[in-house]
Amino acid sequence: MTGTMRRLLDPVERFSEILFGLIMVLTFTGSLSAAEAGHAEVRTMLFGAVGCNLAWGIVDGIMYILSTLGERGRNLVLLRAVKRTSDPAQARGIIGDALPPVMASLMKEDELDRMRRELARMPEPRGRLRKDDLLAAFWVCVLVFLSTFPVVVPFIFMTDAMRALRFSNGIAIVMLYMTGSSLGRYAGYRPWVMGASMVVIGIVLVAVTMALGG
Repeated sequence: MTGTMRRLLDPVERFSEILFGLIMVLTFTGSLSAAEAGHAEVRTMLFGAVGCNLAWGIVDGIMYILSTLGERGRNLVLLRAVKRTSDPAQARGIIGDALPPVMASLMKEDELDRMRRELARMPEPRGRLRKDDLLAAFWVCVLVFLSTFPVVVPFIFMTDAMRALRFSNGIAIVMLYMTGSSLGRYAGYRPWVMGASMVVIGIVLVAVTMALGG
């Protein structure tokens, strides 16, 4: 499960889902008029924000399963193509196309031929879902939900709507910065630049979403 959790926490694979979840929550909290909001308005906003978080987590978990099946099926198609072809050059082309471009450019013909022979002897894996896939989808749902839930926490514990909104916005800014900073470290960019950029991008996207009626 360690490898699975590393994949789930991969910033490149997860930052967009977290960003989207934050934008959805902020459209709810941002639409609340803190100066005029009463208990009923805050309650309605909370139910809507939490419901959207949960819905997006479920959707993302299902999409994880679909993408896993698609990737596994595609790998099986490529394996069968390598097994069935009798042309070494065609097999090398199939393997090269399946590799990342940087790695493919470094591979020599004898190395590709060795991979072709190994793949030809490999038994075909099953393409069906496994227990680990369902467990991973569950953790994706939990990760996405929990990563956006802190934005609405101030409204649960604070009776002053204006104060809660300020704390909520502060939490959202910190989370946007941390998401961008994490992506920057992973991708080799300056973390603080990516963090600040993510804050600006998040604010702009929330403003656009709200302006378009989102």
